[in-house]
Amino acid sequence: MKPVLVFRHSATEGPGYFATFLDRHGIDWRLVKLDEGEPVPASAGDYAGLGFMGGPMSVNDDLPWIEPVLALIRDAVERRVPVIGHCLGGQLLSKALGGIVRSNPVKEIGWCRVDLEQTPLAREWVGLDTPAFTTFQWHGETFSLPPGGERILRGEHCANQAYVIDGRHLGMQCHVEMTPELVRSWCETGADEVSESRASPAVQPVERIEAEMAARLPVLSDVASRLYTRWIRGLAT
Repeated sequence: MKPVLVFRHSATEGPGYFATFLDRHGIDWRLVKLDEGEPVPASAGDYAGLGFMGGPMSVNDDLPWIEPVLALIRDAVERRVPVIGHCLGGQLLSKALGGIVRSNPVKEIGWCRVDLEQTPLAREWVGLDTPAFTTFQWHGETFSLPPGGERILRGEHCANQAYVIDGRHLGMQCHVEMTPELVRSWCETGADEVSESRASPAVQPVERIEAEMAARLPVLSDVASRLYTRWIRGLAT
């Protein structure tokens, strides 16, 4: 099988549990470090799938890799090469396909509940036994559903939490890829942002985020495995 290409936009926001899942399933993957200036391929034809991680920037920023990434996503969708986006990645997928990314009414940082849409598509991707779960959030923007997108997860403070396009492309606002290392790193590097955003009802103190990590991550990784398992079914050969 061709490799999955995984894009990193920030040194602190690597693939986390997504990489662990791919390794466990014997799926070859390669990391493109956009934060270090590595180039964006012109075509998705050489890859089984494309994965996009998070990042502190906006898809609306004037960065040199934004337009090439949007073009690559459109090429992948045209070629039926599955795309998966986490937070910034979900926003990139939305914008590439005609959606709009704008500020969310409030910031979300920490452990937040999301609910499964009661639709056949949502149950296909997450399972019949999971009407809701606690995920991890760290964002101030949100995406609209792009044309053809169907929402599968919704949240109280940010409605659009995950959507599927054409049965194979998955865009998420939430971070299901979290590991203990990622949580600790973000809490350390983002402590000032958390302090400055405490007026938001959806922002938790760093101490609470870290204290709940041991109980929350196993459940989150189980949900991530379900989503990833469904996503890899469509990988191009």
